[in-house]
Amino acid sequence: MDTIAAPQFDGRMAGLDIESAHTCSERLDAILRRAMRQRASDIHMVVGLPPMFRVDGDLVADTGQPLGRDDLKDMIYSALSDNQRETFERDWQLCISLYLADLGHFRVTVYFHHSNIEASIRACPLSLRSPQELGLPEIVNKLVEKRSGLVLITGATGSGKTTTFNCLIDMINRQRRCKIITVEDPVEFVHENRLSIIVQQQVHSDTRSFSSALVHILRQDPDVIGVGEMRDLETIETALTAAETGHLVIATLHTPDAAQTIDRVVDAFPGDKQNQVLIQLAACLQAVVAQQLLPRVDADGRVLATEVLVGSPAIRALIRERKTIQIRNTIETSRADGMHIMDRSLVNLYQRGVITYDTAIIHSQSPDWVTQAIAPQKQARL
Repeated sequence: MDTIAAPQFDGRMAGLDIESAHTCSERLDAILRRAMRQRASDIHMVVGLPPMFRVDGDLVADTGQPLGRDDLKDMIYSALSDNQRETFERDWQLCISLYLADLGHFRVTVYFHHSNIEASIRACPLSLRSPQELGLPEIVNKLVEKRSGLVLITGATGSGKTTTFNCLIDMINRQRRCKIITVEDPVEFVHENRLSIIVQQQVHSDTRSFSSALVHILRQDPDVIGVGEMRDLETIETALTAAETGHLVIATLHTPDAAQTIDRVVDAFPGDKQNQVLIQLAACLQAVVAQQLLPRVDADGRVLATEVLVGSPAIRALIRERKTIQIRNTIETSRADGMHIMDRSLVNLYQRGVITYDTAIIHSQSPDWVTQAIAPQKQARL
């Protein structure tokens, strides 16, 4: 699929015909507008409750009456094409992209709950913030200059992985003349061609799966490959091969820190292949950026906390020997290489007055380490 310059709408990319993109019910349209005014990241449509908005990580009830079964079904179906309704009624689940010209881009997940049709809607940005605005570590400026290897962006659902993924893609697009191909499910931000050529493929509308897309992407002369999520063995295997053979691969993974990311990649393979995978991963891994989004105390919104692993000789040796238990200590002692552990990021945010002590402790990997690191300053504040 050729790239589409934002904010134009392409019905095939979003899984909707163009007419259906403008036929949401007035009530659904009004709900989405209220959500955007409140800076909601997600909208949850559940029978028996008013619409629920996730604002800065917390759920907040919208104004108005609880959603009735029939009204909610009508609202959701107003955003679907006939083909999408048929797909949903056949498969009992559906994930699509919806674009409203004067409002924005939304990822809509439709599902059944107690035989009721409900939906979870993710609001997607029409423009990207800079790495500085996002709070990304400075090392990302060096990572996007890499010509090959694997960069993994990890974290729990809702930790901003997709935002970081698209930020890195945008940085490359603005800095280099190359060909970037992404495979995503669904496409949440539509990039326009700048210095680079960008091709964004959406699973289920442009390709059948991540793994099948990656095989064909390698035949399309890419320089950079973006993988929206490494979900299965075939996708991980192909991504490693691509990273080994002269491509820069940027991918996301649902793991909380660098050490568990290494284990997750290796454990995806059968036991007899794991030694070879350790060698591959040690050779091609450029970095792991793990992240969390935390409530701020100094301002509205949330702040990014990160852990950064860089593929230094010491880290590559630990990966080859699968001594992942030693990775945390090596990261902490390698800050000169641009690395830091998640707990170090939490301590820094607390010391700057951005998050509370309780937030730092709750989200830490080693509460005792964090307590000791911030004890002098905490005592001074009392």
